[in-house]
Amino acid sequence: MKKIFILLIAFAFFACENIIYPELEPSLEQYVVDAWLNDLPGSQKIFLSKSNNYFMSELPKLLSGAKVYLTDEDGNRYDFEETEGGYVWGDSLSTSFLQVGTSYQLNVSIDGIRFSGTSEMNPVPPIDSITFKYQEEDFSTAEDYYLAEVVATDLAGVGNTYWIKAWKNGVYLNKASEINIAYDAGFSAGGNIDGQVFIQPIQELINPFDTDEEPPYSIGDTIYVEIYSISESAFYFLNEVKIQTVRSGGFGALFAQPFSNVSTNLMNEDVNSAIHPVGFFNVSAISSLEQVLTSEIAQKAQEEAENKN
Repeated sequence: MKKIFILLIAFAFFACENIIYPELEPSLEQYVVDAWLNDLPGSQKIFLSKSNNYFMSELPKLLSGAKVYLTDEDGNRYDFEETEGGYVWGDSLSTSFLQVGTSYQLNVSIDGIRFSGTSEMNPVPPIDSITFKYQEEDFSTAEDYYLAEVVATDLAGVGNTYWIKAWKNGVYLNKASEINIAYDAGFSAGGNIDGQVFIQPIQELINPFDTDEEPPYSIGDTIYVEIYSISESAFYFLNEVKIQTVRSGGFGALFAQPFSNVSTNLMNEDVNSAIHPVGFFNVSAISSLEQVLTSEIAQKAQEEAENKN
């Protein structure tokens, strides 16, 4: 045993690593369409860009000179005007033209190429409440804290899909690990939980867990939550985004799914072209609710926790 121990020490001291710099082929630039529209009042924005080389740290530049518009199943057309920040329909005072139950087609013409995609706006359930659960300090925190939970019930009918977004004190929780999507009331198809309250993990994914600086919620904090109805293909798109971007390092990375472009519902209308767009087009209905963690709510949550114990 002692010999093995000595050998391990020797290996630790004398092992070395060689840094290599492989020469890679230049990556192919691809057109990127970012078109997530909703029924909230105000302007609607669509962003067009080209993908960057994998090793570039700069943000991709927005493309200009495109013609962008939506059409609905009744033949109505909605033109998006080019601005410095993308392609915009309406202004801050506009009422959304998007309607639940209506299918829309996105049309983009740029550099002599035509892209298109379709999406139907599905209904969204209301948010019943946002509650808080008291947690005593543990090995990961230096003080007591509160977890927020969003309570909502999946609409009846198998196959409803949602994207739940949260803002803490006005700051959007936009990390890849915080992508919170639901298939009916659970995480995936086939769960047989249609028409039920969202399962607890989905309720709790509105908390900013990925931080060591502060507890999820403290007295005085505000949480704002939106539920977006999304298409089934948008659900799988977001799920692939999360898988591709939330990756552990070390030995586990050897068994991770290889990097690849995620799926898209956009297509080049010239089926013989080698140019294929990436990105996604979706239209969403939105429900929302805001809640402040007051001292009264915090006290009630603490009393409920003590009574359970």
